[in-house]
Amino acid sequence: MTTLDRRSALIAAAGLAAMPAIARGQTSAQDDIVELWPGPPPGDTGAPIVRKVDDQSKDPAHPDRFVTGIARPVLVVRRPARPNGAAMLVLPGGGYGFLSYDNEGVSQADWLNARGITAFILLYRLPGEGWTQREDVPLQDAQRAMRLIRARAVAFAVDVKRVGVLGFSAGGHLAGSLATRHAEQVYAPVDEADRQDARPDVAGLLYPVVSLEAPFTHGGSRDNLLGPNACPAMRTARSVERRVDARTPPLFLVHASDDGLVPPANSIALFQAMEAAKRPVALHIFQDGGHGFGVRLPKTMQAAAWPDLFATFLASHGVIPA
Repeated sequence: MTTLDRRSALIAAAGLAAMPAIARGQTSAQDDIVELWPGPPPGDTGAPIVRKVDDQSKDPAHPDRFVTGIARPVLVVRRPARPNGAAMLVLPGGGYGFLSYDNEGVSQADWLNARGITAFILLYRLPGEGWTQREDVPLQDAQRAMRLIRARAVAFAVDVKRVGVLGFSAGGHLAGSLATRHAEQVYAPVDEADRQDARPDVAGLLYPVVSLEAPFTHGGSRDNLLGPNACPAMRTARSVERRVDARTPPLFLVHASDDGLVPPANSIALFQAMEAAKRPVALHIFQDGGHGFGVRLPKTMQAAAWPDLFATFLASHGVIPA
């Protein structure tokens, strides 16, 4: 066994052992943790990557954990009491520098489960943590996750034709990239699961980073994904609004006009691209909500209405029962 192989085996064991700590209080005995890759992930350089979890909350009953150091990406599978066959790949945000696990992962799984939807929270690799082709690392994990969900659909009680993606902020950029670049080969196939289609049937993007070239881009997400001083061609190629085509699935876009971090111009640009391509799209821009609101807004704030609107959108596209 080579040094790299030994390191990969140790990381795999450590990563799986660490997951209950990350999800403590949020998982049940019925939840599964699924490793994405059977061996080292694409682009593994042997760089040491150490899992770190920072809880931003002062209330132990309501954690707000930021996760970094993801050497082995995994799916945390959260099953509803009464599954209806629909599935949603959930992509937390964090500017491609961390993952907002509770606010944009666990909390989303809870409301999806309440509507009969099986949730798959993806702890995807962060591009700046020592991978080659850093700009493709999150999309590699997202494509692989979609293919694994479909490859194991029977075990998960999921209909392969009713699998969507839901992403937040930088996770919205990743969801949009998956929706528009699902057929692009960003890694070499590793097993039979990679014969599956990575195209989501629908995509929900909440306060998403969309363009990596326009003046309204979120510079932190762009630089964390591409590296500083990326060339214009790389920024253009990974701007979601530039990649819309006839196979882009229906998109559901949500933004707040008072978002001071990722301007709503991002969602508007993607809406316009979908309209130009004559693809199904819904855009909701609320007066208030700010950025990073997840599902935690009080009902007095307008953006709190988005989960019900998304459920209606899913039903209109046959993902969940009307």
